[in-house]
Amino acid sequence: MELEVGDVVLCTVDRIAGTVVFVKIEGNGEGSVIISEIAPGRIRNLRDYVVPKKRIVCKILRISQNGNIDLSLRRVTQKEKKEVLEQYKQEKSYKSLLKSILNEKAEKIIKEIEAEQRLFDFLQEAKEDSKDLERIAGKIDAKKILEVIQTQKQKTVVLKKEINLTSKSSNGVTLIKELLANLKNIEIKYISAGRYSVKVEAEDIKTADNKLKEILKDIEEKSKRLEILYVLEK
Repeated sequence: MELEVGDVVLCTVDRIAGTVVFVKIEGNGEGSVIISEIAPGRIRNLRDYVVPKKRIVCKILRISQNGNIDLSLRRVTQKEKKEVLEQYKQEKSYKSLLKSILNEKAEKIIKEIEAEQRLFDFLQEAKEDSKDLERIAGKIDAKKILEVIQTQKQKTVVLKKEINLTSKSSNGVTLIKELLANLKNIEIKYISAGRYSVKVEAEDIKTADNKLKEILKDIEEKSKRLEILYVLEK
């Protein structure tokens, strides 16, 4: 799989040399993180943040013509970190599954898949369209793999945001209640005067994040039409 600037990747700390941390990028060679990209502010001791063999999630800043990869640890958001770690866990599960079904053919097929894209993404897409999986693993084995994947219980991701809704209208409370009542596939809880918690669930963090953004945008647009003051809490 070819890496690009902006990709968020799982790494294992290999060694620390002065103010530079050298890491092994999962399935994609090596990279380095300079001290200013470890954490914001002054760092007195690098080993307070990284030690050899520790797994860290980094963002790719630059890829030079000779293949050197510059990474950042501090620019990775908590959401990005959580997503990468969850996908890594699922990918390990997928590899075990492929080995149990494909036996001695597993390593060759996994390498072939990973030459094209990440195993996690490949198998997620195979749920919707199996032709690439059938091409690599054969129709019979592809069917076995998909049958097991489809029956696996998916761990749902939950995301929450707090919003503030107020109105100066004489029937403001009624307008707010009607606005919230018409929203679908979400859970809204009253916290205190004007404050509400919005919760969404999805199979993965990216889907959950997109779903939450769409809902919040919908609330914002409807609030404007109803002259309700909408504030998204940080």
